[in-house]
Amino acid sequence: MNTIKQKIESILNQLPEDCSIEDIQYHLYVLEKVRLGLKVADTENRLKQEEVEGLLNKWLIE
Repeated sequence: MNTIKQKIESILNQLPEDCSIEDIQYHLYVLEKVRLGLKVADTENRLKQEEVEGLLNKWLIE
């Protein structure tokens, strides 16, 4: 399993040499949001595909 430090190093290695601090901050922000989203998805109740499609059918106008 990669540590957070390894993930950050991987992000930094993928960015161009002339990237800005804002570019780095953005990528770290996205990494954290994805990490938190996956954690929530693992710990909270999730809807089945059929349930989501049923809800969307109610909300969307055809």
